[in-house]
Amino acid sequence: MSTYRNETLAIRSQSERTQQREHSVPLYLTSSFTFENAEHMRAAFSDEVEANIYSRYSNPNVDELLEKVAQLEGGEAAWATATGMAAVFTTFAALLASGDHIVSSRSVFGSTHNLFVNIFPKWGIMTTYVDADDYEAYANAITPATKILYLETPSNPGLDIIDLEKIGAICIAKNVLFVVDNCFATPVLQQPIRFGADIVIHSATKYIDGQGRVLGGLIVSTQEIIDKIQAFARHSGPAMSPFNAWVLSKSLETLHLRMEKHCQQALEIAKRLENHPAVDWVKYPFLDSHPQVTIAKKQMAAGGGIVSFQIKGGLEAGRAFLDKLSLFSLTPNLGDSRSIATHPASTTHSKLKPEERAEVGISDGLVRLSIGLEHIEDIWEDLEKAF
Repeated sequence: MSTYRNETLAIRSQSERTQQREHSVPLYLTSSFTFENAEHMRAAFSDEVEANIYSRYSNPNVDELLEKVAQLEGGEAAWATATGMAAVFTTFAALLASGDHIVSSRSVFGSTHNLFVNIFPKWGIMTTYVDADDYEAYANAITPATKILYLETPSNPGLDIIDLEKIGAICIAKNVLFVVDNCFATPVLQQPIRFGADIVIHSATKYIDGQGRVLGGLIVSTQEIIDKIQAFARHSGPAMSPFNAWVLSKSLETLHLRMEKHCQQALEIAKRLENHPAVDWVKYPFLDSHPQVTIAKKQMAAGGGIVSFQIKGGLEAGRAFLDKLSLFSLTPNLGDSRSIATHPASTTHSKLKPEERAEVGISDGLVRLSIGLEHIEDIWEDLEKAF
């Protein structure tokens, strides 16, 4: 199976069929599993035999999803959680202890920022932020207490691109775990492990689902690291439901096709926005105007489905623009088959102070578009009408 290309693996990496020989994997909607006898049960709990015990620990639907994602990302093993943020939290909580230190890109999702500045410090885990593209600062921020270097690329919502190869080399030299949120790119466009990452995290709620149906988080790494994460997660309980795992596994079968269309349409919309008089600037990884376009093209197969731009007029102009959209959904999600628009300064990052938003490149007029799979001219006409 491993000799197949990723498009095939996403479809054909199916767990062993039942005696019914079903073509599509069945749902295993059960909270627990039974045993042949007392000795079988004892051996299962002692890890002497492989057996499903309880769906908080493992489930055939979750196992199939994990096998697929690990193969697509080029990792040895994977773990699933109930949400993307549960994947972020579980990774750090499983691997860090009081007194440990994190170095992070300043350009991170708002909830991740809250973990770093409001929650982890209560347990004696501190974070140092670095500007996304300041590679010397990353190296200088690492101390003997640093255990993890964390980043998103492309970042949310500023679409900063960070050179994974450079950061990977820094982490190897400093003996620090390199953790990458690969949500925006997906394994179709980018495989951070190829560039030196130790751990890759996904909010599967986004592109991996692709239709706004279920929540989920994924963690991919070596078997050794996943064993540590699994040991923590089995007892802390951020388990993915079997139904959600089944949905996400089926979604992976169309991920390559969907990402190809998302990327084609997002690039075209970004080019048109660059020439619009109501727009100050546009950020899209594969635009020639993007400051890190060379890095993006080195480590990504295409630019992704997200476009960010600055609308003239600031905060009120951004909110008014959203009110005039009709085809675009106004929702905090992204990566959907439906096009989505958000105004981060008044929504997803509204709890940050203005100076904190400025530090991560979120201006009052910034609008984030998740370009969907509708006809591109319908998408563009809706944007023009709102302008």
